[in-house]
Amino acid sequence: MTHHTKNKGDLGVLKAKLDLFLQGYLVLVPETEHAPFDLVIYKDGKFKTVQVKYRAVNKRGVIEIPFRNSYSTAKGVNTKKVNKALVSIYAVYCPQTDSCYYFNPLEYGESIALRVNASVNHQQKGTHLADDFKKVP
Repeated sequence: MTHHTKNKGDLGVLKAKLDLFLQGYLVLVPETEHAPFDLVIYKDGKFKTVQVKYRAVNKRGVIEIPFRNSYSTAKGVNTKKVNKALVSIYAVYCPQTDSCYYFNPLEYGESIALRVNASVNHQQKGTHLADDFKKVP
């Protein structure tokens, strides 16, 4: 399988759907690609909207998730901030760890960085360890 951007996104959604199912959620899929979220999950009488992202670990051992979307038009690439109020949960699939990570985007600023590998200077303050984000909040 080639790793075209669309294929990566599709893989992320499939991995998130399986992981959410294994966590006991009923997974619902919107009938449109134009919704501000990719999935809706249901458990214990509560619905949550889920935005899924595919992100690789960078050279520093971090998964970086900015809260913006980019898209191309005839005039070039456009970037738009995500309306975090429309999304209950971000689900991030990482191919290097073959895991999904979950968080409420309203709890973070412009982005979040999840550390997969220990930092060179062993800094822990202000660090978000990816393994702490494997369950839906």
